[in-house]
Amino acid sequence: MHVKKNDTVKVITGKDRGKTGKILKVFPVRNRIIVEGV
Repeated sequence: MHVKKNDTVKVITGKDRGKTGKILKVFPVRNRIIVEGV
């Protein structure tokens, strides 16, 4: 993955589309991240 904890990201699909937040936790094996406020 090209993102890491504390990076700021923007959601581009799904019900939270357009929201931004800071990454709290990364799960590289499952290609998932937990974003603050989303």
